[in-house]
Amino acid sequence: SIPVLRAASPAGAGAMSTGKRAPSDFIKQVLGRPVIVKLNNGTDYRGVLACLDGYMNIAMEQTEEYVDGVLKNKYGDTFIRGNNVLYISAQPKQRRA
Repeated sequence: SIPVLRAASPAGAGAMSTGKRAPSDFIKQVLGRPVIVKLNNGTDYRGVLACLDGYMNIAMEQTEEYVDGVLKNKYGDTFIRGNNVLYISAQPKQRRA
């Protein structure tokens, strides 16, 4: 399965479903690697996770924006405010043909 870090709900309800690992372990694992960031409005950003702070503000590189699964834009560097983030997911490894 692909590891996913979900944003905490405002009331703090909900549990992590990543087993016994802490969220910081997940961040260390995916920092500098390709990730998918899903926003509350359904938009996906796919790129390399450059950095992330305690508010889930995100900096990404080589970013692509997908709306309804369709590539809409490509950006060099992208900054995403943490309150817009639904989850961060490690991108599955691409299989070579």
